[in-house]
Amino acid sequence: MPALSPTMEEGNIVKWLKKEGEAVAAGDALCEIETDKAVVTMESNDDGVMAKILMEEGSRSVRLGTLIALMVEEGQDWKQVEIPPPEVVAPPPEAVAPRLLPYQLRLSPAARHILETHGLDPKLATPTGPRGLITKEDALNLLKTSPVPKTTPAPPPPSPLQPKAAAPPAPGSRPNIPPLSTPGKPGAPGTFTEIPASNIRRVIAQRLTQSKTTIPHAYASVDCDMAAVMSLRKTLAKEEIKVSVNDFIIKAAAVTLKEMPEVNVTWSDNGPRPLDSIHIAIAVATDKGLITPIIKDAANKGVQEISANAKALAQKARDGKLLPEEYQGGSFSISNLGMFGISGFSAVINPPQSCILAVGTSRSELRLHEDDQTLRTQQLMTVTLSSDGRLVDDELASRFLDKFRANLEQPQRMILV
Repeated sequence: MPALSPTMEEGNIVKWLKKEGEAVAAGDALCEIETDKAVVTMESNDDGVMAKILMEEGSRSVRLGTLIALMVEEGQDWKQVEIPPPEVVAPPPEAVAPRLLPYQLRLSPAARHILETHGLDPKLATPTGPRGLITKEDALNLLKTSPVPKTTPAPPPPSPLQPKAAAPPAPGSRPNIPPLSTPGKPGAPGTFTEIPASNIRRVIAQRLTQSKTTIPHAYASVDCDMAAVMSLRKTLAKEEIKVSVNDFIIKAAAVTLKEMPEVNVTWSDNGPRPLDSIHIAIAVATDKGLITPIIKDAANKGVQEISANAKALAQKARDGKLLPEEYQGGSFSISNLGMFGISGFSAVINPPQSCILAVGTSRSELRLHEDDQTLRTQQLMTVTLSSDGRLVDDELASRFLDKFRANLEQPQRMILV
């Protein structure tokens, strides 16, 4: 199992593209692997014959360095291939996280509760979580295979100052845990179904937790008048040029970052790190979770080119076909929920970036114009900037939003920058 992304620790075998006995040339696609980011095609580095597939389709949580298949050279008898013993194919230390020593047990809160409740030794559980974590499912599996104790240890005598405790469950009684539903049968009341999280979902959970617990989020919102953008879109549509409002938002954000390079920074261990390029990450919802493909050098691209890039990347994201370089290295993120009718919201920063712009839907409002004291209908859109307070303070965030609004309300400005 190779490392197909910088943060990958394990992968799932989605589909084998070569069969046992089939000839393989260097560069041929061997299988599809779900990493922590997307489904990536693994290619062969050598010519040969696919001799033995050791990890079948559907194999989940396969650690880096684990042997998943064997190849032989052309002309060799692939049917007589010998499978190396486990100690030979063990992954090198640098390929995977260090294994925990027996006494370095890591338990999830739910697993700890189950094991302590039923007096089970955590060392008997087989950990399947990241870095040797014993999960709730691991504890339940141990509970199923462990014999029910014949005797229940007597509880300590109650203190006269404490109320009487409830009687302990009788030996052999079912644990106070909702039973699992049976596949293929309708779920009975009180049962639940365990749905394993995909690699992408687990990484999203880790990064969101990291972001909200380590980054001091600050928020600022502003309303943008979309009249000029709407008018320009209609003009372009007459010339068979179809671009979305989001394409103008991407362009406006990129141009504003070019005008204000002090916002185009990321956080590193040594503090702020200025970025030389402006790569805008756009949030795309997929069946497996949210992913942020990147429009590179967005400030130097026209709205039509941005539109074509965004459509192609969004489709690749939904198909799980993004390459690592297409979703890594963004400097600024945009999350748009306007198409779902959301008026406004706050997004979570995508570390190590310093900002993310949350975009709501546009709405019609009557506003009083000070120049002639008349009421006019405006097409307004609320955007909210979530910024890392260590890098972009409130004053800098306010100036950024003011300039962003000016670029969006006067699209011709973006051509001049």
